[in-house]
Amino acid sequence: MLNRRTVLAAPFILATTSAHAQPAWRPDRPIRVIVPHGAGGGTDVVTRVLAEAVGNALGQPLVIENRTGGAAGLIGTDLVAKSAPDGYTILVNSSAHAIAPGLVSRMPYDAVADFAGIGIIGFAPHVLVVNPNVPAQNLQQLLALLRAQPGRYNLAAGGIGSSIHMAGEILRASAQVDFQIVQYRGGGPSMLAVLGGEAQMSTPDIPAAFAVVRAGSARPLVIAAAERSPVLPDVPTSAEAGLPGFIAEIWFPVLAPARTPPAIVAALSAAFQTAIQQNQRRLTELAVQVRPNFTTSEQVMGFIRAEMERSVALLRAAGVQPE
Repeated sequence: MLNRRTVLAAPFILATTSAHAQPAWRPDRPIRVIVPHGAGGGTDVVTRVLAEAVGNALGQPLVIENRTGGAAGLIGTDLVAKSAPDGYTILVNSSAHAIAPGLVSRMPYDAVADFAGIGIIGFAPHVLVVNPNVPAQNLQQLLALLRAQPGRYNLAAGGIGSSIHMAGEILRASAQVDFQIVQYRGGGPSMLAVLGGEAQMSTPDIPAAFAVVRAGSARPLVIAAAERSPVLPDVPTSAEAGLPGFIAEIWFPVLAPARTPPAIVAALSAAFQTAIQQNQRRLTELAVQVRPNFTTSEQVMGFIRAEMERSVALLRAAGVQPE
């Protein structure tokens, strides 16, 4: 979800532990990184941008595997949850990690208890875009249209529980307006629906929207974040546009199986920190923002727990029940 939480500048949000007196961990073989989403998506791209530098810092390469399938990346995430807690299998996920428990009635793992937080790479804000034929040049004009014609306008989402869907629900709840959310099979088809006029608006993350916005094929009205994006510097934030509650960002947690020793978690965190510092320019181009709010593994998992509760509440308010 892509939440205040769907790409980063500043140092990695480091998740250290109480391993100060322990010797630094050095892996002696390649590290397997499971990305539970498809190749070319935001999570995959961010992981691959950092992979070489992380491997150099650890002295062993990262081997990235895209393990897709299941609601919100369930299959790949479950693989890591059940892996040996030795640092050789880790997970890079998206905010889907906190959404899945609201979609699946029988989770094969506990999204908090079965993981140790290595860090959160960063946050990619969502952006509200409209088809150029929609007669609204800013958010307030769009809200006036939505209030004047309840249910008339459609918002294209990327599937139930997707970050686009969650951002649309946050928009609807914060603005207290009525529009239809139409589900498509992924972010690409949902954006095509807006470009073709089948839907009037959508709430993709900035990396997914940047190309069509730059081409003038979609009009950006507001960034769903507290700060403007350097990628779209002329687009106001939700607070600037008069809707401060519209905060929706996709975020990228790095996790290890629960019971991974603190020294290993600390070493992995430090390696990711180094990688972020070395790739600041590229990550900024991907519109990911890093925030220094997570200094321990416990803080990472606490954030995930809070986001999970928020996501479940949004889904239930939208009438979505777990299956």
